[in-house]
Amino acid sequence: MSAPEIARELADVHIVASPMLLQLMLRVSGESDHIQTGAYRFKTPQNIFTVAHRIVVGEYGLPLTRITFVEGTTIYEAAAQVAKLFPVISLADFLEAGKPYEGFLFPDTYFFSSIADAGSIVKEMRTNFTAKTAVLLGDLYASGHSLSDIITMASIIEKETRTDADRHIVAGILWRRLEIGMPLQVDVARDTYKHKGLPAGPICSPGFESIDATLHPIKTTYIYYLTGRDGLMHYATTFDGHQANLKKYLK
Repeated sequence: MSAPEIARELADVHIVASPMLLQLMLRVSGESDHIQTGAYRFKTPQNIFTVAHRIVVGEYGLPLTRITFVEGTTIYEAAAQVAKLFPVISLADFLEAGKPYEGFLFPDTYFFSSIADAGSIVKEMRTNFTAKTAVLLGDLYASGHSLSDIITMASIIEKETRTDADRHIVAGILWRRLEIGMPLQVDVARDTYKHKGLPAGPICSPGFESIDATLHPIKTTYIYYLTGRDGLMHYATTFDGHQANLKKYLK
């Protein structure tokens, strides 16, 4: 819509008294071409100064919707959450916008406008990822691994472990498996039983602790691990030891 059309519509719904004065203000200030698109909520009629400011800076006045993505959320789970809370966004819309960035959509609590679109939500989550992981950039460069590999490994760590202590130990085990040419063999990414190396990309959105553990693994003599019926992680240095743990803690 043009500035005159917007001014007329605001006058028609009794937000401003004079569409001509609003239009004149926008033209004199040079902001006629900088009006932010979207739906606006005005509780009461406003003076033209307030209205002009709000439509230029995009102060929509709409209620915010709270949404929390927990650590380990997959892009499909995130899409289902978004589609449920934001009627204007379909599951397919969010998958199209977010799937290329799986692993790089930081798990956190967000507040979005009720008319937010998939692209704006994905953009905010990516921006948050950059901000939250900035402190780890030095360690990333020192690791010798690419960001993609670090986040892919972190996403596995996120799904495979429950505590910070185990995250660091399991990170050491999985990096060691790669170093000795052993398949990762992790249940959360079944292709790693058949193919050596990391999966093609992240399998979920890892939290900060999993990314940190991936960059700061604890080196041990362990090669194997499992989570027992007791909820604890049990480690072994040999396959025989691992088999013994299987019998003791899972069977």
